[in-house]
Amino acid sequence: FWTWFKNSMIIAVLGTVIQLFIAAAAAYAFSRLRWKGRRPGLMALLLAQMFPALLAFPAIYIMFLQIGQSLPGIGLNTLWGLLLVYLGGAMGANVWLLKGYFDTIPKELDEAAKMDGASHARIFFTMTLRLVAPILATVGILAFVGLWGEFMLASIFLLDQDVRTLGVGLYSLNMADRNKYFGMFSAGALIASIPPVLVYLSLQKQLIGGLTSGSVK
Repeated sequence: FWTWFKNSMIIAVLGTVIQLFIAAAAAYAFSRLRWKGRRPGLMALLLAQMFPALLAFPAIYIMFLQIGQSLPGIGLNTLWGLLLVYLGGAMGANVWLLKGYFDTIPKELDEAAKMDGASHARIFFTMTLRLVAPILATVGILAFVGLWGEFMLASIFLLDQDVRTLGVGLYSLNMADRNKYFGMFSAGALIASIPPVLVYLSLQKQLIGGLTSGSVK
């Protein structure tokens, strides 16, 4: 059980941090910079959300099965391979939510920083990220809960017991012998609910402000 718990923590924590960085960088580029293909790129992201992720599962399975033959560390049945698949969807609906909040930050702040000699990278890391903390907390909560509870792709991708995430492991435990392991399953499900609750309680004040400000814009 604790191996499954550790695997889920690795996937959820690393996936949340990297997804948050990728989505924030993309939202900054779409919101603050002007470049050719900006509007078509936003429309392409929106259009991609209309197709269910389930359609890509067969292709992902075959692709990582072949990748594992050359790079076993990130192939099928590995945590790092599953993490790469999750990161492939980092630029999804979160980019639109982040961009909406980034648009509320006055552009005069960027212009003042540029006059002082600051580059886009310095403005992004030292100024913008601090001003958009509420929406970062919001997206972080949504990403963590989504990765922590993701089951369908993990059940297809992870085959061995020692690399399974908590949801997949508990499901296999329940299917092995429901009457025998029901008590263990219930206890595991209760423990599994603790991390999302702690994350939400620690960031709930930022959650409300981030959702309302970003969506209204």
